[in-house]
Amino acid sequence: MKRVVVERKILERNESSAQKIRTILKNQSVFALNFMSSPGAGKTTIIEETIRMLKDNYGISFIDGDLETDRDAERIKALGIDTVQINTSGACHLDADMVLRAMEKISLDCDLLIIENVGNLVCPATFDVGADKNVVILSVPEGDDKVKKYPVMFNVADTILINKTDLLGFMDFDMSKVKKEAKQINPKAEVIELSAKTMSGFDKWISLIERWISEANQY
Repeated sequence: MKRVVVERKILERNESSAQKIRTILKNQSVFALNFMSSPGAGKTTIIEETIRMLKDNYGISFIDGDLETDRDAERIKALGIDTVQINTSGACHLDADMVLRAMEKISLDCDLLIIENVGNLVCPATFDVGADKNVVILSVPEGDDKVKKYPVMFNVADTILINKTDLLGFMDFDMSKVKKEAKQINPKAEVIELSAKTMSGFDKWISLIERWISEANQY
């Protein structure tokens, strides 16, 4: 009983901070994306390529979440992007308080804020970080069983990116099965096949982000 009460209080506090983030970003006309995946799915590489394709037309800032090191943040910083690193020191996810504090150290004079969550297909789904859209990445080498095994994560996704499609001919991965199960769990999520190595599918992905930003600026 005590555990349930404590968890409820934690989530209520997180939701309060997430709402503060949404208010700040809306007032600044900043659109935010929260990227989630397991380690090795290609989050950082997809973010790198996304930034390369957008940065000439949009101002972008970046918040990186990781247990330790700033290796991913340094990769994005090298692209000329204002970057803040959050080291969770063991925590398996970012929460809204962490993101709110990071936002105090980053420029919000931008069009797009990208948040890279900690590599994990479980915990990040539970903690709203105030982003406008959640992007969940599944890579072909992880296998085609992950959607049903981790339904909470895929249920919160606005878009599911299936990465490393250049390996489809070498892996036992049933794309139609993944798409079918994703639709069963989350009918509203758009599924995009892409490869951060060959850049296949990126035009569709970039067009979606541009549409999101455009729609957000209408309100």
